[in-house]
Amino acid sequence: MLLALAATPHAAVAQAPQIAFNIPAGGLDQALVEFGAQSRLQLLYPAQLVRGRRADALQGLFTPEDALARLLAGSDIVVRRSRPNVLVLTERGADTRAATSSRMLASLDAVPAVVAELPATAGPAILDEIVVTGTHIRGAGAGASPIVELSRDAIDRSGYATVSEALGALPQAFGGVSTPTSTITATDTLGTNGALSTGVNLRGLGSDATLVLINGRRMAGTGSRGDFSDVSAVPTAAIARVDVLLDGASALYGSDAVGGVVNIILRRDFEGAETRLRVGGAKGGAGSVQLGQTFGTTWSSGSALLAYEYEHRDALPYAARPYTATADLRGFGGTDHRNFLAHPGNVLVLTGGAYQPRFAIPSGQNGVDLTPASFLPGQVNLANPNAGMDLTPEQTRQGLYGSLNQSLGDRVELSFDARFSRREFSFHGAPSTSTITVTPANPYFVSPTGAASTVIGYSFFDELGASRGGGTAESFGVTGGADIALAGSWQAQVYGALAQEHSQTRTRNVINSLLLREALGTAPDNPATAFSAPRDGYFNPFGAGGANSRAVLDFVGSGYTAPEFRSRVTTLSAQADGDLFTLPAGAVKLALGAQTRRETFEQHIVTFRSSPTPFTLVTPDAQRTVSALFAEARAPLIGPADGATAPRLELSLAARFERYDDVGDSTNPKIGLLWRPTPDLRLRATYGTSFRAPSLTEVNEAYGVGPTFLNQGAARILTLIQTGGNTSLKPETATSWTAGADYAPAPMGGLTLGATLFETTFNDRIGQPVLTNLAGALNDPALSSFITPLDASRPADLARINALISDPSYSASTTYPPAAFGALLDARFVNTAKVQVRGLDLNAGISFDRDADHFDLAANASYLFAYSRQLTPTSPAQDLQGIAGFPARLRARASGGWRNGAYGATLSVNYLSDEKAANGTAIESWTTADLQLRWSPQVTSGPLAGLTALASVQNIFDTDPPFYDAPQGIGYDPANADAMGRVISLQLTKRW
Repeated sequence: MLLALAATPHAAVAQAPQIAFNIPAGGLDQALVEFGAQSRLQLLYPAQLVRGRRADALQGLFTPEDALARLLAGSDIVVRRSRPNVLVLTERGADTRAATSSRMLASLDAVPAVVAELPATAGPAILDEIVVTGTHIRGAGAGASPIVELSRDAIDRSGYATVSEALGALPQAFGGVSTPTSTITATDTLGTNGALSTGVNLRGLGSDATLVLINGRRMAGTGSRGDFSDVSAVPTAAIARVDVLLDGASALYGSDAVGGVVNIILRRDFEGAETRLRVGGAKGGAGSVQLGQTFGTTWSSGSALLAYEYEHRDALPYAARPYTATADLRGFGGTDHRNFLAHPGNVLVLTGGAYQPRFAIPSGQNGVDLTPASFLPGQVNLANPNAGMDLTPEQTRQGLYGSLNQSLGDRVELSFDARFSRREFSFHGAPSTSTITVTPANPYFVSPTGAASTVIGYSFFDELGASRGGGTAESFGVTGGADIALAGSWQAQVYGALAQEHSQTRTRNVINSLLLREALGTAPDNPATAFSAPRDGYFNPFGAGGANSRAVLDFVGSGYTAPEFRSRVTTLSAQADGDLFTLPAGAVKLALGAQTRRETFEQHIVTFRSSPTPFTLVTPDAQRTVSALFAEARAPLIGPADGATAPRLELSLAARFERYDDVGDSTNPKIGLLWRPTPDLRLRATYGTSFRAPSLTEVNEAYGVGPTFLNQGAARILTLIQTGGNTSLKPETATSWTAGADYAPAPMGGLTLGATLFETTFNDRIGQPVLTNLAGALNDPALSSFITPLDASRPADLARINALISDPSYSASTTYPPAAFGALLDARFVNTAKVQVRGLDLNAGISFDRDADHFDLAANASYLFAYSRQLTPTSPAQDLQGIAGFPARLRARASGGWRNGAYGATLSVNYLSDEKAANGTAIESWTTADLQLRWSPQVTSGPLAGLTALASVQNIFDTDPPFYDAPQGIGYDPANADAMGRVISLQLTKRW
């Protein structure tokens, strides 16, 4: 049975005071939602009971009982109070005890075990229907796993424009990977998020280890590996709520549910229309506008909804913040990260196996008629690599969502929903730099040392500007299904779903190295190109300005890279659940199901960076089939049969078997215990295993081998490096446990307290450990298992070298004899790393009234005892919690809310604990405050009826993030802080 619940903070109603109600005429379902929000009572009823019914407008001072009676006047709906703050609605004549007592009251336990800090200060959290995340069993209520719930209203009241912003603000989330800013600033070292998508990274275990669902269905993966979900693709106007399950859940949902599960529940039953307009911005840029329109209607046997959203955001440039404007951070107490790849450039000399600047090219000249004496020995020209770059991209997003539900009699309900979003983005990235070799073939050649060639460290920023990235990202999903009532309490659910992510990106205004050599004269003039250096001019790297014509610069700067990725998931699923048998404490419930998925990944890359014409790399499509069987049981072991009183002990068991046709099988169990010794106290514990299957690219990426020089001690060793996928990969595995308590003392009214201990050990993490320290790989003992010394004097080694350099995938710009190679590095994907995270989540909330004023206080915090990582089995484990670039030791948010009639306000404080740099340098803690003011006129007619205005200020005091001397040359830690500063926004919502 689908249930509708208007859930509000607990409030005592013994005195039944009169309340100023303002409920417009319309659908009864929406009127009851408004009643719950204004009375702060919980209503529980079957969705079909109110579907298609209407209610008259209600305005004035009434007791909650009188107001509800007026809304239900003329209907056959009766009201029964089941708890001090809970009202149950049923059809007159129905067996209310049998129909509602056990199932509906059990569903009240679906209120999350962890109360999010956002909704706690934001008044009612409206659930369109009970879709309990973390279980396949209807009416079973929430299990033992901790869940945070973010309601749509809570997201609005907190000043966040998108669900991705709200999720990023959770203390349990980590922003170090899979965000636009972490990609642009190179904080995310994976380099797989070229489409600038936004993932969710719970517990810092990786965005690929957090499963994202929409209405319980999988999204397709995004990025160049297709291994994480883009939550920015979901229109805010369509969201009902977001559930965040903070526990491993592969026993229920399969692969990727290691750090947790994010289930985005979209709106379904809605009567009328709603218009939303939001504008905002920050100092120096990042202006935004968001427009949403929703239409909905309900009838006696179904409902339909259509929502559209448009959003545009301007870029925020590096120059808008002093701690990112320049890489010279000495003024903040840091170091100078400017480099000698500059303009004018520097003459470099090979010293100790590396190029070092020896002479500076003088400024104020055009590179003509220089002599060896013109150069400046011992001086260095330095360039700011941050010049012209953007911290956040310019983005325009459009999203559309529609749903249709129709009952066929009393036993079958059909459902259909579809969503589509298109996001266009652009940004200014790092400018091109190069180490240029100039020979006498160039008419401007001069050598300050008398050598036969000159090597120059050069930046093209002054002549070409920053590189320019951009592209489109499209997200699509469609689902059709049916809920079928079977015999007795049993019900079946079947559905088919298709999800797809498609991105096309292009990075342009970058150097083509082959064309640059042609323009320098070091490569022969190519008749296949329209450019001829003798005719159109040679590239002059010795000038300080005006040395090169636009024709020359357009030629050498015509390089680009244009990758295209498409990920698709097709799912067929069937399950059934119901009562198996009855124990003295209640019914034992069982869910059984089967599922099959087809996953595909396509990539098509065009590059024009080192070839005379664009080169197209087409990798064969990767695909696989996944089959799954799953089961879940809930057994009440101790307690009364109605489940409404304590003591009560409940056991939950779940298991899921998945078979992949490319990487094998995985079976994952989970056990949970829920003990309620008193009506006020819940104790809970879980233990289970989870897994993440290798992505299709990690298994199937094209093999390649090529040469490079690496240092080994004082020597330079010519080394062969193997890259590509690995068909021998096995799933990553994890074990997780949680133990917690929730306390809600009845005498204290709306007080709730919660605590959860958690630990996850993640083994066999897939990676390319050699690439984490490529420059020092030959000297790193932890990487010894990936290195094979080569000696061409040994016949076996010589044969191996010849086989490798004869492989069709071998690529090298220079021909090296076999005897020159001294080592082989295996940089292919392997199961190697281990991550363990252990910590404590705390939450508290209280709501109370003082005359006509209502107050909400809440806090949510996550503290890490340990976050350790071991890159290889032979490397030492490192505890990285509190280290810049990794999850912080403590993140917390506390909020206080007030409302009185049409007015309300919320003040929130965010805290990030102090950190350390990798070298031990201290990084200060960071505290910011947010404020929101709310006005909702209590009128039922006229232009102000149904209007809500929200004015929000995030980071009221414009507090800069704590200074961190980041190796990327910026003065803060993008993984744990942001550079937006004060953000002011105004949102208007009008219900029609």
